[in-house]
Amino acid sequence: MTQSKTRGIGFTSQRTRDRMVARLRDNGISDETVLAAMAAVPRHLFVDEALASRAYEDVALPIGFEQTISQPYVVARMIQELRAGRSLARVLDIGTGCGYQAAVLAMIAREVYSIERIAGLLEKARANLRPLRVRNLRLVHGDGSLGLPEAAPFDGIIIAAATPKMPQALLQQLAVGGRIVAPLGTADQALCLVERTPKGFTENWLDAVRFVPMRAGKE
Repeated sequence: MTQSKTRGIGFTSQRTRDRMVARLRDNGISDETVLAAMAAVPRHLFVDEALASRAYEDVALPIGFEQTISQPYVVARMIQELRAGRSLARVLDIGTGCGYQAAVLAMIAREVYSIERIAGLLEKARANLRPLRVRNLRLVHGDGSLGLPEAAPFDGIIIAAATPKMPQALLQQLAVGGRIVAPLGTADQALCLVERTPKGFTENWLDAVRFVPMRAGKE
């Protein structure tokens, strides 16, 4: 990590993050726990230095390997729906990417497991996260569509890649009372919220979104 990305001045300042949070609040993010986590995690550490001046804009940005870091609103929206005002114990994050969403989740949940299928991108996430010394986050190289059965059940699962339908393995790893938030669809995508009840699964559709597609296997 270069020194210029960690100085905390100019566009990397807390004031800049606070302005981002104010925009999130204006756009309907009302969970103060989520807003506090978004304010605490320095998003500029998770993008290439050439793009650091845009880190707090409400846009997705490229992170290499044909992947992107989601726009702040989408991250906050998904986590707000995942939390639903509850305390989160164990959360599974599918699609680590640069590590930003996992870092925000780690501010909120007691334990976070994050899976990334691209080994090079996972190493990039490790490097991004190292200065933050996150103790309750475990990064895993694996196929996100298969989940992480050895750590299940999860009371929250969040997917940062679009899939035509919810992977059955992830549904089975969700605890009763737990929630999954994921973008579903191919050409047209929308966030889907699935909740596991004692009687089965319920689903609700949320915002239209645009995510990279989920791919099977690992590389």
